[in-house]
Amino acid sequence: MKQFSALKRQTVLKSMESDVFDVLIIGGGITGAGIALDAVTRGLKVALVEMQDFASGTSSRSTKLVHGGLRYLKQFEVKEVAELGRERAIVYENGPHVTTPEWMLLPFHEGGTFGKMTTSLGLKVYDLLAGVKKSERRKMLTKEETLKRAPIIKKDGLLGGGLYVEYRTDDARLTIEVLKAAFAKGAVISNYAKADQFIYDENRKAVGAEVVDVLTEEQFSVKAKVIINASGPWVDSLRELDSSKMDKHLILSKGVHLVFDQSVFPLSQSIYFDTPDGRMVFAIPRDGKTYVGTTDTFYEGNPKEMTITEEDRHYILKSIHYMFPELRVLEEDIESSWAGVRPLIHEKGKGPSEISRKDEIWESDSGLITIAGGKLTGYRKMAQTVVDLAVRKLKEVEDGNFGPCITKKLPISGGDFGGSFKMRQFIKETVHQALQLGLNQKETAEIVKMYGTNARNVLSYVKHNGSALPDGLYARLMYAIHEEMAIKPADFFVRRTGKLLFDISTVLEWKGEVVSVMAETFKWTETEREKYSDELDQEIIIATIPQ
Repeated sequence: MKQFSALKRQTVLKSMESDVFDVLIIGGGITGAGIALDAVTRGLKVALVEMQDFASGTSSRSTKLVHGGLRYLKQFEVKEVAELGRERAIVYENGPHVTTPEWMLLPFHEGGTFGKMTTSLGLKVYDLLAGVKKSERRKMLTKEETLKRAPIIKKDGLLGGGLYVEYRTDDARLTIEVLKAAFAKGAVISNYAKADQFIYDENRKAVGAEVVDVLTEEQFSVKAKVIINASGPWVDSLRELDSSKMDKHLILSKGVHLVFDQSVFPLSQSIYFDTPDGRMVFAIPRDGKTYVGTTDTFYEGNPKEMTITEEDRHYILKSIHYMFPELRVLEEDIESSWAGVRPLIHEKGKGPSEISRKDEIWESDSGLITIAGGKLTGYRKMAQTVVDLAVRKLKEVEDGNFGPCITKKLPISGGDFGGSFKMRQFIKETVHQALQLGLNQKETAEIVKMYGTNARNVLSYVKHNGSALPDGLYARLMYAIHEEMAIKPADFFVRRTGKLLFDISTVLEWKGEVVSVMAETFKWTETEREKYSDELDQEIIIATIPQ
């Protein structure tokens, strides 16, 4: 089986230059990843380029939930709720190691957005529309039952609560696993490869792109019969390159999340609560931390240069104090944070929370296909729609033998359990085997849960550890380099493991040794080593120090 190795990246880029592809996808977030997997499994020859690291935009900066679409009930978008509910179940079944059912508590208070009847009815309708399995259907709680689950929530005016299931995910790892699955099926994929301009034929039809290797600054051409712009917040930039930006355009909504240690924010039950201004905010426990978000404000500017403002932090802290008045959580208690932008289709006169998250597809005169908007939950269905269009375009000019979409029942990388119900037994057996390597129970279980059926590949690197790194961390680093195309220390700590967000102490303790191991593995010059080390330090500053 081919390895998605960072050490073989130059070979991948050379193969892009020497071939003609059916489809070139620009963008390595969850949307582009889904399109690549769908297209390659139908028999299309696929290339994908991403100008930064995979999932470095919106796809690593979400609330990390595979939503079922509950919020759309307020906007009476019934079809959207039904489709997202179905897709959520598919995402879980195809990758249960990166998607976990999470009971969410929706408390209701006197004078709040939701009352007992509206909550009960809304959740019941949601269960029916979304096709929620019987074991995960909503439960209504009394005031006492609500406080038993979440004793630190606001007691004044509390009437009770509703329980329903969301699916918690690691958005970046979900994206990586989809990309790995596409690569294994034959897609040619690279990060740090920027589509700089389009190539046109004599009829001004887009037939390729000039691509710059961001690491070496070398430029090369990629030829393709169909080009798909799936670059998230940057789709309008590419449409401008194509001179095809029309009346409909993106508007960016900024979302901020703050992370606290459980010692200062002791939460064991995920909560979805309304704020005094009528918005809804999540508070979610994860790996000994609690993260809270999100804000929802219009953002203008370069998404790569976005920072978290004092106003952003104060808004979330105010929301926490409103719903958890007994907590004395202060700004200095923030352990880490992240900010991202959601690309929304502009709707005149509407605020960011009111704008639909529906996706739209546009095709320009040059033939460039652009997919914009949408949600992480719907990535597979969005991909199916886009690839359907690409196949129709290909069949207009050639007799392609392309198969149907098969991703509905196609496990992503690490999800080959033979059904989600078999995952628990797999974890039990693999943890038992892995303990023989000398790792402790906690770390072994964490690795097996995170990497699923790839866990044995990860653990195989333990025996080669000649560094000062702990065995488990070394194994993850080697796996990230050799099988997940991690190029830089920030790729590893932010998007391959999530440790910068949820385990900052490990990052601070071992960052120097990780840089040393990567420098030796990649044969970096001293200049390269300093550059990538400085980039990691900058990521740490952005995540941990108020701007």
